[in-house]
Amino acid sequence: MLMRDEIKAAIEAILFVHSEPVSMEQLIETLDVPLIDLKEILLEMTAEYNDNKRGIQLLRGDDGYTLATKPQLSGVLNRMIQPVKKRLSPATLETLAIIAYRQPVTRLEIENIRGVRSDKIIVNLLDRGLIEEAGHKDAVGKPMLYRTSEEFLRLFGLSSLKELPDLKEA
Repeated sequence: MLMRDEIKAAIEAILFVHSEPVSMEQLIETLDVPLIDLKEILLEMTAEYNDNKRGIQLLRGDDGYTLATKPQLSGVLNRMIQPVKKRLSPATLETLAIIAYRQPVTRLEIENIRGVRSDKIIVNLLDRGLIEEAGHKDAVGKPMLYRTSEEFLRLFGLSSLKELPDLKEA
């Protein structure tokens, strides 16, 4: 059996190479560590990474654990890398917010809220990986449903949709 520091190093390596979240079950199976010990180790690692002296953080989402850079370092990272993608336009952000708060939602439902066509924006969001198809609505014509993706959560520094700010109805 691995020692505690070796387990932490192994978890770190696993999370580093996976672009998708890694579930607790996958970690238990891979590392052969009891659930109670793994939970304790992940809590320790979360505290260590959340220390202000670290540049990365350990995020726990609905689908598992992932490593991500800290949002407050985005300025430094932006200077280091040339942005490949343009910023999100106000219309794109509006559409993304509708999807985030109303998901799963159809294109027609989005357009009814916005009052304008949104097909190009939806294609743009799909291309950027910020939203994904979520099946078809059980209605006439079986319209496609859309929801936010894991990339959306990473981009906005969220571990789950529960962290979205509350909506205040006007």
